[in-house]
Amino acid sequence: MMNRCGLITVQKEPVPLKSIEVELEVRDHVATVVSTLNYQNKEDKAVEAVFVFPLPGDAAVCHFSAVVGQKEIVAEVKEKQEAREEYDDALSSGQQAFLLEESEQSPDIFSMKVGSLAPGESASIRLEYVTELAVQADDGLRFCLPAVLNPRYQPQGSEGASVQVFSVPASLVPYTLCFCGRLFSPRPICKVESSCSLDPLQYLNTDQTQATVKLAAGHKFDRDVEVVIYYKDAHQPTAVVEAGQTSAKTGSLMGDPVVMVSLYPEFPPSVMSSVDSCGEFVFLMDRSGSMGAPLNNKERHQTRISSARDTLLLLLKSLPMGCYFNIYSFGSSFQHIFPQSVEYSQKTIEEALKKVEEMEANLGGTEILEPLKHIYSQRCIPNQPRQLFVFTDGEVGNTKEVLDLVKKNSGSHRCFSFGIGEGASSALINGLAKEGGGHAQFITGTDRMQPKVMQSLRFALQPAVEDISVTWDLPKGVSVTVLSPPITSIFQGQRSLIYGQLTGQTSEATEGSVTVKYSLAGRPSQNQLHFSLKPAEDTGLTVHRLAARTLIRTLEMEDRDEMGENDGGMKEKVVQLSVQSGVSSSFTAFIAVNKDNNETIQGPLVRRDIPVPRYCMMMPAAAFLYRCDDDYDFGDLAECSACCEAEECCDDQELDSSDEEMCAEEVEAPQQAPIDPLLQLVSLQKACGYWTLDPHLAAALGKSREEVEKSKPATVNSEVWATILALIWLHGFKMDAKEEWELLAMKAASWLRAQNAPCVPECVDAGNALLGCSVQKDALML
Repeated sequence: MMNRCGLITVQKEPVPLKSIEVELEVRDHVATVVSTLNYQNKEDKAVEAVFVFPLPGDAAVCHFSAVVGQKEIVAEVKEKQEAREEYDDALSSGQQAFLLEESEQSPDIFSMKVGSLAPGESASIRLEYVTELAVQADDGLRFCLPAVLNPRYQPQGSEGASVQVFSVPASLVPYTLCFCGRLFSPRPICKVESSCSLDPLQYLNTDQTQATVKLAAGHKFDRDVEVVIYYKDAHQPTAVVEAGQTSAKTGSLMGDPVVMVSLYPEFPPSVMSSVDSCGEFVFLMDRSGSMGAPLNNKERHQTRISSARDTLLLLLKSLPMGCYFNIYSFGSSFQHIFPQSVEYSQKTIEEALKKVEEMEANLGGTEILEPLKHIYSQRCIPNQPRQLFVFTDGEVGNTKEVLDLVKKNSGSHRCFSFGIGEGASSALINGLAKEGGGHAQFITGTDRMQPKVMQSLRFALQPAVEDISVTWDLPKGVSVTVLSPPITSIFQGQRSLIYGQLTGQTSEATEGSVTVKYSLAGRPSQNQLHFSLKPAEDTGLTVHRLAARTLIRTLEMEDRDEMGENDGGMKEKVVQLSVQSGVSSSFTAFIAVNKDNNETIQGPLVRRDIPVPRYCMMMPAAAFLYRCDDDYDFGDLAECSACCEAEECCDDQELDSSDEEMCAEEVEAPQQAPIDPLLQLVSLQKACGYWTLDPHLAAALGKSREEVEKSKPATVNSEVWATILALIWLHGFKMDAKEEWELLAMKAASWLRAQNAPCVPECVDAGNALLGCSVQKDALML
């Protein structure tokens, strides 16, 4: 009988993965992450451990090695099929082998195979990647260590094999996580925030430019490990030149110096204060079953879909008069409120909000491709730039297919994406914004959705930047080959990254410059940065690897665009670049074989799938496992869910298993959500910006109708009085949520100014007296 000592799965199988240790190093806005996975086989048979896990979608995986006993085996990057065959050959001959490969459908999912661990044997697997940290709208730098991997929905008939996920509820994850980080910045580190419990920030020097962070003990695996870093003076333009690898050929990417340029354009205040009064706003809302999960574990009454409904209310009320809009929702099928986008008016807003109130998480799986195709098939409205807002928990299996479609239509719109909840695919959410020339936001932990979405609406209402060009001024004898795709969008305060390969030498000038020119609100603008050509110290090959990853992703997308037309030429380029740089791609894999192992491992291997945490709708009393046919290689998947007791598969044509199954036998009824007074007031605003004096408004203000009417100055009409009262209430009681209501308040103030109403100061004084506030007239923008 098999020995069952040690950690076991819910199916009573031993788990050979015991612990994961993650070390983070952040230098300015670049992160290097080293993960060590410690395996131990406590069974009496040799095992093969298979672990499918998430990584950031834009990570450049650049090192994979294993330590067995006293020996380190470093993996090489090889063409994927060649690496798989070498792995299989090694196992069949009784050797140890280790394989790491990226999913062909989504670049944020990896599969690791640890082959032939003998009884009682231990192995430590080291995985290293580098990534740029995304800049949030509040200037924070966001690092996310994905810990949660939800099953990805694979639409019927979509291309390629889907990814198999063997997952358990977070409370049943049978291994531990240790996470620590070191931060280095040219400017003081102000603070570090996290969705998880961190030990207090420890500064390493007096000027506070170096610090350490550490995850508090007892991480529950119920959320991704998210760390947001804030520097003093936010972000400054920088350029880093990194020397080439001495062993690499001159003229190659790894042999030549590479420059990484980070630009943070600043727009004139006059432009920033203006708001475009035109545009076609299309909102695409996920209504798959998983959107019925709580937004976080603290506020169970607030589900993802209910928060999305509240957010749509704020968005619709904040849109400018003169624009057009439509709302789509999707699951296994999709719906739209209007046949095509309609002009913004009181009538269309009322009709839309009535439908929004009825939206539930009841449309099945997560098929986002078809609604996107329908949106792109609609003709654009002249002089109304299309802005697409996508809300999803990101559990899709055909990520690359979706992003290819967005890129193909990037000239006709800007795409703003929102990843809702733990485990949302970073490859999908960041990719939608990158290919669509927009901005990405993640709503995790205790984040409120509304302020983040309203930040993106401000970006969408900024005048579009046009005619973007990049020019270089380099010394004679030095030239640059740009490795990044062209910059297609620029937003105030958001980083634009450019990678360039420098060729040639000069004995004279040691400085170069790069200039980004663009047209903003019809006026020519530019940002220029001078930089030293002297290579930086202590960067290793980080910049080269990030540049290689950027070029690899571009070439992979071109390969999909030209499928069947280039006879595999683009794939060959990717494989060559991946092997040369040591950075993974969808066409390559890391392979390591322990050829010095003297003892061959006898007998058939016992396969052990390592479970990954899954975000559950409720905390589990008894767990369900997501599992599929044992014989997979990111292989054919009809995604199934198996009860750990019965192990019965279910056919899943409409719903993905994460959407159908609750994670508990006993589920508490969700609490009734309390009425939010802010949303109550916002819901009463008319499309053009004013409020009417009625009992509903009085109730929202916490007053009786008689009190409100009695306090009204005699010479003022009721709409002006009601609107001034609403603005005073917002400024007096909801300043902490100003980001959420600022745009609709601007619309109200604009309406008031257009009325040329007399006695506005008298109204403000009377309103302050009624509501017990002391808001100044100037604060109301009147």
